[in-house]
Amino acid sequence: MNVVISQNNPVIEKPKNRSWERFKRNKLAMISLIILIALIILSVLAPLIAPYDPAEQDLLSRLQAPSWEHWFGTDDLGRDLFSRVLYGGQVSLAVSIISVVFTVIIGITVGSLAGYYGGKVDSILMRFVDVMLAFPTIFMLITVVTLLKPSLMNIIIVLIAFGWMGKARLLRGQILSVKNREFVDAARTIGMSDFRIIFRHILPNSLSPILVSATLQMGSMILTESSLSFLGLGIQPPTASWGNILQGAQSLKIMMEAPWVPFMPGFMIFLTIMCFNFVGDGLRSAFDSR
Repeated sequence: MNVVISQNNPVIEKPKNRSWERFKRNKLAMISLIILIALIILSVLAPLIAPYDPAEQDLLSRLQAPSWEHWFGTDDLGRDLFSRVLYGGQVSLAVSIISVVFTVIIGITVGSLAGYYGGKVDSILMRFVDVMLAFPTIFMLITVVTLLKPSLMNIIIVLIAFGWMGKARLLRGQILSVKNREFVDAARTIGMSDFRIIFRHILPNSLSPILVSATLQMGSMILTESSLSFLGLGIQPPTASWGNILQGAQSLKIMMEAPWVPFMPGFMIFLTIMCFNFVGDGLRSAFDSR
């Protein structure tokens, strides 16, 4: 902790404040964060913003180019693409955020127990993690989703089930480097419980890499959900997601006659993943004390 002393008023500069200041100096990360916040707000407010029902069909208006009436044009069933992209953002972002939150919770729990207790607990938990990592993730995702009925909940469960292992290993390594430091020994000396030592003293000093990893995984989750939906194994129509909007535009005729139909959801996927990656890189630089 750095102490900045002025003549009249000593000020303590906290590490969190320094990290935030470093992050704000990264213009690309800040712009990406603003874009992500705007996308989340637009998706949440889709019922108020969308000019049309995303499932409303108008065959007389099919494959119309972008115009004042239909900002992103229409698809092969005459549905307004702007409305479908907004509602699709609700689904794609919700799947990503919920999945990452629960993978972080599971990863923190497993990694904390393995790193703090070590010995047999560490061996058993890490061997289980190794077994889970041995399976090709995308192959397992496709297999499990094929066996289950494709639905929003099943997609989230599958993404969580195969997404927490990296965080568990990452946090275990962090805890191994922190658990024998002086402040942890002092907490043990005064009789603190293991639970309190882990969650009050060790985790706050180990979570920076997890936060960076979670931010980067947001983009990965969106890409995975979109890929499954594109293959017909994810979110099912008429519910809109960016992946199944792309699936509906995969015919050569639509791509040639109405290129805006695949472009709009594809661009949103690209933009969102890129912004999450830039924010993650910005957080990594901000937390790097070097």
